[in-house]
Amino acid sequence: MKPSDIRVALFSGNYNYVRDGANQSLNKLVGHLLSRGVNVRVYSPTVEKPAFEPTGDLVSIPSWPLPGERGEFRFATHLPKSVHDDLAAFRPNVIHVSAPEFIGHAAIRYARKHGLPVVASMHTRFETYPRYYKLGFLEPLVIHLLTRFYNKVDAVVVPAQSSIDLLREWGVTTPIGIWARGVDHDTFSPKRRDLAWRRSLGIADDEFAVGFLGRLVKEKGLDIFSEVCRRLTAQGVPHRVLVVGEGPAREWFGELVPEAAFAGFQRGNDLGRAVASMDVLFNPSVTESFGNVTLEAMAAGVPVVAARATGAVDLIDEGETGFLVPPRDVQAYADRIAMLARDSTLYRAQSDAGHAKADGYVWDAINEKVIDTYFEVLERHAK
Repeated sequence: MKPSDIRVALFSGNYNYVRDGANQSLNKLVGHLLSRGVNVRVYSPTVEKPAFEPTGDLVSIPSWPLPGERGEFRFATHLPKSVHDDLAAFRPNVIHVSAPEFIGHAAIRYARKHGLPVVASMHTRFETYPRYYKLGFLEPLVIHLLTRFYNKVDAVVVPAQSSIDLLREWGVTTPIGIWARGVDHDTFSPKRRDLAWRRSLGIADDEFAVGFLGRLVKEKGLDIFSEVCRRLTAQGVPHRVLVVGEGPAREWFGELVPEAAFAGFQRGNDLGRAVASMDVLFNPSVTESFGNVTLEAMAAGVPVVAARATGAVDLIDEGETGFLVPPRDVQAYADRIAMLARDSTLYRAQSDAGHAKADGYVWDAINEKVIDTYFEVLERHAK
């Protein structure tokens, strides 16, 4: 069997209408699959003005805005006849589901009805979300539902070993492989650092820029981020907060860090410049299964202080390429950031070590692992 024998129907709850790390990885994957001759068709909710143009052929699934605070996201409840007809014409031999939502379950039912193998990819720690919206009591239920979902498929691909350990702890028995994430080493590079750009945001050359990178949503740990910044100020650590990204919590977060410089949404080389112009990336989020922003900062030579959680623990070598801190330990976060701000030798050592480690993460080699997984499930299914 060769790559051109594979016909993948990829189901995503958000392929391109709101930009996030998960769909950036999926679009990178689809681009690689197409370059290798794999036949791919993507099925996802769409909007009139998406965040970016999709990679590959995208078939729209009817959907509705998510109720509550996160109305920018959409949900679909089923696969309509138009999608079934499109699938029949495409004739996939592998179904790939990227999230445990309604259409993910519907895609699994379609696969079982038509005798097709299913690969699921894990991108996000969904079970952590309820705690940020005063619904923490739902977390055990979400874990139960996620476990059932991943046990319904033929293979799961996750970004790192810590995610394998997590799923096994939950009781997932499905074969699990690693599909890591890569980084664009031209975009994310120390050479992109630009002090003039920092000055344009009001950040002086001698101010230690504590950076946040990502969508401004509460589940990224914005509350802890702001508490740590207040602690740094109380301890007399000169710093400025540099926020790169946009999101529905922008106004709320702005009230918590009123002295921050908000650079807004950045992309391409502008994003690389923004990351390289930070002095430290502070990532208190526990929701990522990998943490693309951590890898991007490392590639740019920026030390990282992150929550000791999935993703970060696979990337950061404690004390060498960054610091790992218990997720809600405000004082420990502040102490590690202060160490980097005050010790130039330590700072340079972590900058160099992180940059060197990031060199090993290359998209093409990493995405090839998914093709290997498709081959594996097809061979098992044929027996």
